[in-house]
Formats: sequence, structure tokens, C-alpha cells
Amino acid sequence: MRIQVVGCSHHDAPITVRERLAFTAQQARDALAQWREEFPDCEIVLLSTCNRTELYAATEGPAGPNGEDVARFLTAFHGIVAEEVAQHLFCYEDADAIRHLFSVAASLDSMVVGEPQILAQVKQAYQAATEQQGTGPLTHAVFQAAIKVARRIAVETTVHQRRVSIPSVAVADFARQIFETFDDKATLVIGAGEMAEETIRYLRDEGTRQIMVINRSQLRAEELAARWEGRAVLWDQLDRALAEADLVVSTTGSSEPIVSAEHFAEIAKARGQRPIFILDLALPRDFDPEISHRPEVYLYSIDDLRDACERNRKARDKQLPTAERIIEQETRDFMGELHHRATGPVIRRLRQGWQKPKDDELRRLFHKLPELDERQQEEIRQSFERLINKLLHPPLESLRDESRNGIPSTLLDALAKLFQLKD
Repeated sequence: MRIQVVGCSHHDAPITVRERLAFTAQQARDALAQWREEFPDCEIVLLSTCNRTELYAATEGPAGPNGEDVARFLTAFHGIVAEEVAQHLFCYEDADAIRHLFSVAASLDSMVVGEPQILAQVKQAYQAATEQQGTGPLTHAVFQAAIKVARRIAVETTVHQRRVSIPSVAVADFARQIFETFDDKATLVIGAGEMAEETIRYLRDEGTRQIMVINRSQLRAEELAARWEGRAVLWDQLDRALAEADLVVSTTGSSEPIVSAEHFAEIAKARGQRPIFILDLALPRDFDPEISHRPEVYLYSIDDLRDACERNRKARDKQLPTAERIIEQETRDFMGELHHRATGPVIRRLRQGWQKPKDDELRRLFHKLPELDERQQEEIRQSFERLINKLLHPPLESLRDESRNGIPSTLLDALAKLFQLKD
């Protein structure tokens, strides 16, 4: 029985490598189908996000692909020479693989620890593999356990409640103070870089549907808007977009403010007294700080957000040891269950191996003693059964004891040889 994971993540692979090994949804489906053809007896789940690509493989028996086989499949699918990315790949087996998956699902292995999106991505990867008939008893057990562990950490710690990225704090800790709901709010995103996209992601999670994207490069604005089902706005329409918006996220690389206090005063005439929430995530700032003096304007700079991020980070870090202890405990318990499960076939073969001699001896005895009635025969049968149970108790107890910490292959081999157990 073997469970392993091979892949790369933001910890050990630059974005250039992660991009080469990433899978689109269609590529993932194709890879799962190809895997079933090459390794029909090996279960698989493929997890691919912007920060990681991980292939989980599990086999019930001793045969099956090893770590090198999995890595070779991963790279060959993308037409990459394995040696080109080998230094950026990791491979974990059994308890280490389980511990890793639990940490990933619980967002303890994320670039921003505690961010909730990864659990949904793990569920989607597991569901996709199930739909493609790539999963089986082992992967069902381990992924369902990972989901349970993530939920337990979310309930028993405040790790997920302590947002530490600037976009997450901007939306959840600041914008939430102004707006109860986001689904009826018009959002304007100025800029089309990583910070802008990450902020849109959080806004989408909060329910935002009306998204306008404006950027000096119209092409980049259109690309970002298309990814999030928004609409791109021409740069010369900035004033009109600001007049429409309820929430503004600005992340340009401009060397000076793009909206001065005087400029915004003209825009405000078209807005009336409607409140506007502005997250100025640019450095230097995109909006003149004087704008914040207007009563309808809630303007926050990146420095305001950084202070909140740092407070949250300190509070979250106090919770990490508790979360890590939960991971260790759950890994230990899961591996104990897994090892105990592995003893099942051995126990069955032991009992089956002793059943035939017992039945043969009973038939011989009853043939020699025909005067025994049914009650007496049953009493003798039960005596034989009790004897076998007593004789089997020591080896079975040894198996159960060892299963709590992992069963050494030498013990299984010794039992198989001693009792002449067949595969």
C-alpha cells in the first residue's frame, strides 16, 4: 500500500517553472485519462493552481509507479525534459504525503497562510478525478480526511479568520465596514496587475458582480475583465467610471496621483452624495489624500492596510502551533487506520489457512465417533474454534499493535513465511 505526491509549489519552484507544469481544466481531464491507460491499477488526483501542481498517486498493492515514474509522467505530458525541472520537484510518500495534503487543504502550506480558496481547489481536483474514474478507496479516504482536517482547523483555530494579504484585508476588513453586501455595488478596478486581480478575486468571493476594469493598456484591461466576467473601460472614460462606481480599487504604477482633489471635486458633482469606498493600493498613491476629507469618501492607502495585515499576522501566528498539532494528530490517526486496514488481508488469510485443517479434523473425529449427537458435535466445534482463536491471538495482537505506528514489512514477510500465506 503506497500513497505518494509529486509536484512543485511556490516554495521551491519559480513562476516560470510553475507555468510550464500547470494544467488547464481540459489538460487535467486529458492527463487523468492518459494516466488510467498507463497505470490502470493506480488511483490519481491532480491538483493544479497558480501556486502549485501536485499529482497524488495511490496503490493498494506493492506494485505501481514510483516517484520517478510519476515525475516522468508529469513532465512528459507537457513535453518537458524531466532533468530541466527535477530540482524544483518534490516527492513525498505515505505519512509525509498525507501530512502534506492535510497542510495544503488547511491552507497552512499556502503562499498566504489561512487563505480559504485552496480548500475549494482541493475539492474540485478530487471531484474532477472522481468524475474521470481516477479515484478509488485510498484516494477517497485520504481526500475526505483532508477536507475534514481543514474544517477542523477552521473551527478550532482562528487561522482562517486572520487575513494577512493586502487585498484580503482591503476587502474583508475595510470594505466590509462600509458595505453590508457587494452584489449590488459597482466596482471599478484601475490597473491590471497581480494586486488588481487578487483584489477582484476577493471581491468576487464576497459577491461582487459588476466589475469595470480600466488600464492605460486597453489590451490588458480587456484580458483581465474577460477573466472575471467584467467589462473593460477606455482610459479616457475614467471620470465617467468613477462617477458610476461605489467601490474603487486602484493599483497603477503611476509616478504621480491620477486623481487630484480638484479633479475629484468635479467628479463628485455627478455622484451627488453617494458614498464611495476607495482602496488606493498604489505606491506612490493614485488618489490625492486630500480627497479623504470629503464626507462621502472613504479612502484608505496601502499603509493603512499594512498595519492591519501585521496585526492579523501576529494574531494568526499564535494559532499556527495549534493547527500544526492538529495536522500531526490527524496524520498519525489516519496512518494508523491505513495500516490497520492493511492487516485485513493478512488476518483473513491466517484464518482461512487454519480453517481447512480444523474442518478436516472435525470430520475425521465425527466419523470415528458416530454416537455423538448434534449438541455434542456443536460443543466440540466451539472448542476447536476457541482453540484456534487462542492460537491466533498472539500474531493478530502483534499485527494490531504494530499497525498503530506502521507495520514493518519484515513483520508481514515473517508472518507470510511462518504461516505459508499465499498472495
